[in-house]
Amino acid sequence: MDGSNGDVAVDSYNRYKEDVAIMKQMGFNAYRFSISWPRILPNGKVSGGVNKKGIEYYNNLINELVANDIQPFVTLFQFDLPQSLQDEYQGFLSDQIINDFRDYAELCFKEFGDRVKYWITLNEPYIFNLMSYVETGKFAPGRSSAEHAFDILRGGSEGTEPYIATHNQILAHAATVKVYRTKYQEQQKGEIGMVLVGDWYVPYSDSEEDQSATSRALDFTFGWFLHPLVYGDYPSIMRSVVKERLPKFTEEETILIRESFDFIGFNYFTAYYAKDNSSEAIPNTQTPTYLTDLGPITITHERDGVLIGPKVEESSWLATYPQGLKDALIYLKNNYKNPKIYITEIGSIDIDGPQIDELINDEDRIKYHQHHLYYLNQAIKDGARVKGYFVWSLLDNFEWSMGFLHRFGLHYIDFNDTDLERIPKASAKWFQNFLKDMEDVQQD
Repeated sequence: MDGSNGDVAVDSYNRYKEDVAIMKQMGFNAYRFSISWPRILPNGKVSGGVNKKGIEYYNNLINELVANDIQPFVTLFQFDLPQSLQDEYQGFLSDQIINDFRDYAELCFKEFGDRVKYWITLNEPYIFNLMSYVETGKFAPGRSSAEHAFDILRGGSEGTEPYIATHNQILAHAATVKVYRTKYQEQQKGEIGMVLVGDWYVPYSDSEEDQSATSRALDFTFGWFLHPLVYGDYPSIMRSVVKERLPKFTEEETILIRESFDFIGFNYFTAYYAKDNSSEAIPNTQTPTYLTDLGPITITHERDGVLIGPKVEESSWLATYPQGLKDALIYLKNNYKNPKIYITEIGSIDIDGPQIDELINDEDRIKYHQHHLYYLNQAIKDGARVKGYFVWSLLDNFEWSMGFLHRFGLHYIDFNDTDLERIPKASAKWFQNFLKDMEDVQQD
């Protein structure tokens, strides 16, 4: 978006000790980060050789965290597929990736599992598939059949490829969990799960049609991934709509995927209204896609010209709706057997600009977390099994498709200054005091 890249970004590669010291000072007891698959295995496969420098870096980071009583929460895949596997067999479009991902994960268990007690196989696979195989193909590998797609790898099929990629991701996840549970979990005493994006949907009205549209939106988003992990198959609405384009699990695979998690990570940022518009829909004579399968539904932040919650004007997707966090958690409790949950990302956005004082004095971010923590507490009182809350993010950083334009950090960084000083915002000081107060209460 802003022409930047992540070559240096916040330079945590060289400054991890400084960053861990910041976490320690703030009172954080856990830190979530990702291991880069191609950094560990440049050729994507264990047989292609291991990058010892990559292993060394992650060992150094993990050791520093543990030495400071900070639990590492480690994500194994956050959108960085090794190019060699895309070139060889089209990445997640081939079931060959199941064993390659499992082998990569097992290498990580061997190298780091004596200190890492929380593993995440995949981060937001829904977003990865939506942005890689649907709409514009904005994320690598950039496949899309849409006329307006980025001219990267044309020729994708939006009616089949997102479903194939999801199927292979779920099987890769489950195969990895099986290896961990069979060979490592008892000795290493860790847990393993998957992180799902948690956009919430609110019926546009009380009508039966809008209620149905909301249910369908939920099933076609995180139900697409969570339903197989809990029940062994995709939601029934997906089976009835997508039909033969939706891959089937064998009996053996159903056993493999069902209950293949110890916890679910939940990334919550925003909520939308879901409105049925079947009365306005034009009969579809085109080739079906994921979006046409989703159906005649309007997803919007507005109802009668009023936003569902406060929104930064320059952001098209993030409208603040704290109650949605509670509603989503209770929905998971009631519909998916009340899984253990960690809120693995939650945060407020600022847009980069010349007003540095405004970015540092981020009172809106403080209010954001106060409101979400209130509704989180309500969900826990109502029985949701939430065990952690990870703020996105510790530092302003390189956001996946927005570069340095969008700032989520508790610490400000001037990316035009090579010093990259970590300057605490008001929200960082608030969190430090909040955690200190909680510690004092627990000791009383």
